[in-house]
Amino acid sequence: MKPEQNYIEINRQSWNNRTDIHLKSEFYDLDGFLNGETSLNNIELNLLGDVNGKTILHLQCHFGQDTISLSRLGAEVTGVDLSDKAIESAKRIAKDTNANTSFLCCDIYDLPNYLEKKFDIVFTSYGTIGWLPDLDKWAKVVSAFLKPNGQFVFVEFHPVVWMFDDNFEKIGYNYFNAGAIVETESGTYADKTADITQEYVMWNHSLSEVINSLVQNGLEIKALDEFDYSPYNCFNRTIEFEPQKYRIEHLDNKIPMVYSIVAIKKNKS
Repeated sequence: MKPEQNYIEINRQSWNNRTDIHLKSEFYDLDGFLNGETSLNNIELNLLGDVNGKTILHLQCHFGQDTISLSRLGAEVTGVDLSDKAIESAKRIAKDTNANTSFLCCDIYDLPNYLEKKFDIVFTSYGTIGWLPDLDKWAKVVSAFLKPNGQFVFVEFHPVVWMFDDNFEKIGYNYFNAGAIVETESGTYADKTADITQEYVMWNHSLSEVINSLVQNGLEIKALDEFDYSPYNCFNRTIEFEPQKYRIEHLDNKIPMVYSIVAIKKNKS
């Protein structure tokens, strides 16, 4: 079987392999989080606004720090992730922090088989859609779980970033979705020296592919923004030019590194 046909199991194992390292990493700062620090960044906090009393579905939540951070702002949050090891950790952290959260382990394309509720907000962020081959199916899931006039809040690394090789020296990949990218990595973005190796399968998605998938599934784009920095130090050859703002040193502010979309589920009535 080709890796792209078995990508769910390959990627589940890939994320299971990373989870223990991520839990111990400075990148995720679990101790600080357990002591009340938020894992959310200003970009998504500004887009989300006041979430007190809202129901939120958080797609591809890893071990739930953002999910729990949203609950600390007064929301009732459901987190979903492919990795059983990450979801086990999320449930444990939620219990330790008395968070108003619930967690489900499944491939998000299968989520309608596990969950029937509709939400005020669907949220997903940073390094999520690259793990999905079909954005039309993704957008259908987003749309299906939103209440009429519900809001989709999405923050993601910019597709221009994924065109470069690991050291941002040359164009190594297609901007457009040219099929599965199957690779093996040593270490992980949260700890590049970690003694782990995993195979993974990913897809690049252009802005037009993302936007059209949402529009064609009943979502109305309210805002699209691009940012010339990353709030995470997860790439090679970075420089922190302001607190928690990172750029590729030799590219400075010349490329977009993150983008965000806010969309509304159209009310059919």
